[in-house]
Amino acid sequence: MGESKAIPLPPEFYLDRPEKVAQNLLGKLLIRKLKDQTLIARIVETEAYLGNDDPAAHSFAGRTARNEVLFGPPGHAYVYFIYGMHYCLNVSCEPEGQAGGVLIRALEPVTGLAEMARLRKLPPNASPRLLTSGPGKLCQALAIARPEHNGIDLTDPASELQIADDGYQPIEIAITPRIGISKASDLELRFLIAGNKFVSGPLRRSSPPEP
Repeated sequence: MGESKAIPLPPEFYLDRPEKVAQNLLGKLLIRKLKDQTLIARIVETEAYLGNDDPAAHSFAGRTARNEVLFGPPGHAYVYFIYGMHYCLNVSCEPEGQAGGVLIRALEPVTGLAEMARLRKLPPNASPRLLTSGPGKLCQALAIARPEHNGIDLTDPASELQIADDGYQPIEIAITPRIGISKASDLELRFLIAGNKFVSGPLRRSSPPEP
């Protein structure tokens, strides 16, 4: 698998509601261009956050300097710092001015595993599942941080951080309530590739996706 076969997703891809974008992102490639190599991993788990209508969303309280990206153009990275130690990567969606976002929760490593392990401070032969099976882990493994990447355009082919399509389609998508949050935790807005061993939490299926 090489990035030459992958085409960056256009801004129009992100114009849908977060729950639809979150499902459609499954199977797409997250591409991180470093100075000397390119790291590639497949998105296997996402969570949707519904803007002003969602108590768990950063945009729930309105537009601020911190969450400005969520209200901006679709297809841009919203990176935030959590627990004083982890970065988390989100992508803005819905039309500009209308907040919505999708959290990238887990990836399946494809290219550059040794470098991902080094960035995670793990042995070069570490189990691939240890590299990117969680929102904080994947940001560390791909050297994604708020100062450098918050607001970056993920749809730009020249960007050092992109989400691209290589034609892969998941056979089955599972849906569960979101995890690791205390507000609106009953909403079934966590999406994952069913049976994928790289997801970050429980694999149980809650309900089928809408057509």
